[in-house]
Amino acid sequence: MNIHTPELDRQPSREEAEAALAVLRRWAGKASDTDIAKLDAAVGYLLPGEGYPAMSRAYPEDFVVDDAYKAGLPDLQNGPSSLIRGEKQVIQHVGISNFRLPIRYRTRDAGELTLETSVTGTVSLEAEKKGINMSRIMRSFYAHAERDFSFQVIEHALEDYKRDLESFDARIQMRFSFPVKVDSLRSGLSGWQYYDIALELVDVAGVRKKIMHLDFVYSSTCPCSLELSEHARRTRGQLATPHSQRSVARISVVVNPGNRLWFEDLIELARAAVPTETQVMVKREDEQAFAELNAANPIFVEDAARSFCQALKGDARIGDFRIIASHQESLHSHDAVSVLTEGPTFAAESLDPRLFSTLFHVG
Repeated sequence: MNIHTPELDRQPSREEAEAALAVLRRWAGKASDTDIAKLDAAVGYLLPGEGYPAMSRAYPEDFVVDDAYKAGLPDLQNGPSSLIRGEKQVIQHVGISNFRLPIRYRTRDAGELTLETSVTGTVSLEAEKKGINMSRIMRSFYAHAERDFSFQVIEHALEDYKRDLESFDARIQMRFSFPVKVDSLRSGLSGWQYYDIALELVDVAGVRKKIMHLDFVYSSTCPCSLELSEHARRTRGQLATPHSQRSVARISVVVNPGNRLWFEDLIELARAAVPTETQVMVKREDEQAFAELNAANPIFVEDAARSFCQALKGDARIGDFRIIASHQESLHSHDAVSVLTEGPTFAAESLDPRLFSTLFHVG
């Protein structure tokens, strides 16, 4: 039988609390660590000179988390706005970077590849929100990666983002190395060329854009150096060689709605614009052919940007685009660079100070 009296509902006074605290301290001073832990481990803080209560040092193998326990776990990242540090300001992007997992990709010949993929996922954060639950971003990818392909994975994950994280903008990017078998120029050999590709899905105020990024690596022979070398041969009988160097173009394109642009399509567009792509398998006849190919296609960094531009503008599947080219000079101790944009998607007044240093490909 439970007896309920009004006395139980009365708020104790400060004096009563101090008296109870004194009793508790006297008891804790004589009790063992085990007795204290059984009552409440926090009681250990009440003892003079004790900075930490007695805790179990054995991993609890048999401990099971139930719903009630999970509900009581602290969640500071998703806490109230009163916990915000600094200015209460909208954050345009917050999330995770370089989260890796295998993703399936379709190829143009109806095949499929499973490739290790680096994921960057971000959402916008309203000024009155403390933070986001970043583990949801990873869980969204795992939920879809095993049954969907590339852009489908991004689409479904982004929908999960906006629903679960209650954000108005979201952006997901997947980076991977895409293998394509490429024939040598003359020997009949072939080898695997690996292309750094990224797929990006951007959702701003409910409007989505699909973006594809490709790093295309090629050789650039300086037209000026070529003419000067030929002048030395012709006028003085002096052997001279023009300088050329490994060069990189980072090509970013918006895929127009309702269109499919295969990875192989974008690679071939780049190769048609600048045919001096670096080679994989090379015998002597291939090396000679590559020298001839470079001589037939000398190119300044400005020429490269405009050649890629012409190829992209000729494809109806492509909307806005950006070309960043870097000719990593063998003549100078600096590089020659260019940036060309079409449309508002990639227009920017400022550049990342380390943008061009990210275009080095070391194999």
